[in-house]
Amino acid sequence: MNYELTPIARIRTDFPTKFGVPRQSGLVNSLKGRITFEPEYRDPEALRGLEGFSHVWLLWNFSEARREGGRWRPTVRPPRLGGNCRMGVWATRSPFRPNHIGLSSVRILSIDLHTPDGPVIVVEGADLMDGTPIFDIKPYLPFTDSHPDATSGFAENTSGNLPAFKFSPDILAAFDAEHLEALRDILRSDPRPHYHDDADRIYTLPFAGKEVKFRIKAGEAEAWISPASCFENPK
Repeated sequence: MNYELTPIARIRTDFPTKFGVPRQSGLVNSLKGRITFEPEYRDPEALRGLEGFSHVWLLWNFSEARREGGRWRPTVRPPRLGGNCRMGVWATRSPFRPNHIGLSSVRILSIDLHTPDGPVIVVEGADLMDGTPIFDIKPYLPFTDSHPDATSGFAENTSGNLPAFKFSPDILAAFDAEHLEALRDILRSDPRPHYHDDADRIYTLPFAGKEVKFRIKAGEAEAWISPASCFENPK
């Protein structure tokens, strides 16, 4: 039997592409996102009582992750392990899974029931790119959803000390304080693929309408704005 899922909402974030999106929710809490509902679900009554919760679970679609041919594989190559070691798909959070479903916990910053786009939920700590379809929203319950004694297997956080980034004057001029804080946290989380270790390689990160260039070399990191500074309308 086949089942059909219908998006109830979409999230608006500063990431037009997958590159730079945090690998898990809650890793970069300075990131903001706006959840807007599809026209059929823009009923403020559906959010009654949500203001009493601090966090929600988002059930969403890996809309940009599709294998050629549509076939699933029982193993994947987690980037955390260098991209060469295979693990079972059920032991990972890889987007390449049979149903392409993601799960994220985010903090509610505000709820506006009456906007031109209907009810809007502003959240922080999301790991979703702009326009990601959301299938469901559920309250986070700390007395059941939090497990302090849980273990993380091979995904244990081993990132260690992350580099501090030097921002060029053009970056400081291009972003407001809120976006600068988010960009700093994104870069400190080192968005490069774990299997990349080329000190001379320059990466391009589309973020908040700009193309940010960055490089990590000899333990130091720097970032600047691409000459094609407007990502939405590059020169």
